Amino acid sequence: MRPSGENDIVGSADGFAASSTIRPRISAAQVARTAGVSTATVSYVMNGRAGVSAETRSHVLDVAQRLGHTSSVRADQLRAQRTRVIGLVLTDIANPFYAEIAAGAIDAARGKGYEVFVSHTQEDPDTLRSITEAMIARQVDGVVLTVLHPDDGDVIRSLRSAHIPFVQLSRRIESVAGDFVGIDDFTAATQMMEHVVGHGYTDIVTITGPRTSSASAAREAGFRSVIDRHGLRVSNGRGITTYLSESGGAQAVQQLLSSKVLPRALVCGSDVIALGAISALRVNNIRVPQDVAVTGFDGLFPGASSLVELTTVRQPRRELAEQALELLVRRIDGVGGSFQSVLRAHEMRIGTTCGCVRKGP
Repeated sequence: MRPSGENDIVGSADGFAASSTIRPRISAAQVARTAGVSTATVSYVMNGRAGVSAETRSHVLDVAQRLGHTSSVRADQLRAQRTRVIGLVLTDIANPFYAEIAAGAIDAARGKGYEVFVSHTQEDPDTLRSITEAMIARQVDGVVLTVLHPDDGDVIRSLRSAHIPFVQLSRRIESVAGDFVGIDDFTAATQMMEHVVGHGYTDIVTITGPRTSSASAAREAGFRSVIDRHGLRVSNGRGITTYLSESGGAQAVQQLLSSKVLPRALVCGSDVIALGAISALRVNNIRVPQDVAVTGFDGLFPGASSLVELTTVRQPRRELAEQALELLVRRIDGVGGSFQSVLRAHEMRIGTTCGCVRKGP
């Protein structure tokens, strides 16, 4: 006779007996032994914690589901809920800098099995909020932001409330704990201004993007530090801030012409601003660099035109986008670890608009 309890007999309502085999509860230790990992790793995976590679996470979930570990059902459901879509919020896609960031992000995302939901704000905070709400509603898996201003904390809070990871690219909110990818804007700006000062120019105006942009503010601070160190005269007070576009650069030059204050050099915080400035100067029969030297920042148009050999700072735009996607996908996979601030190398590109002589034939 079998010992009592070896098989459970369940009495039915109509008096008949029906046998049922109850599967024993699978423990995390059993999953760990079968998967060849530690119990801590299994715990991390089942609780969605960081510190486990995507490959190990997937392996543990597969083993747990096969064994019938109850927690694996929820984990597998969470994994299946991914939309495989990443949000990318740009400042202005008409700006070639952001267009190339978008191209790099899309290529990098597709290489990781994601598509990209792209939008731009044109510096409008209400647009940023509505875009963020739309991305949350569409359940994107993560977001890359290039548009943040110091007063955009509500956007960050809404993403965190929705448990959507994000990476700040080029711009950042200094007080926000999060991943960031960019260049050392301050150092790059000091190098550019030192080059301009090296030509002997003593009357200089800076034209940068909005000071609410951390990148523009750092560039302006870098320019200013060199001017102050050399004790140079700066026309038009603190310098001019404008929209990051060719029209913004042109308007800044018109402002200078209207006030009859035309410096010997214009040091611009972006290439599109510089090109707008050069266009406005030429319309007014002012020669570059013979009358006014002009420099840019971003490295958007290397060799694009024999008429504009712009002296500028080159940013590795595609590499920045790829790095941002790498960090974001690690966050999505739950293996991001501590927040990172990644600064990629920049380089000076010396053209002729600063006053340097063309090299070669």
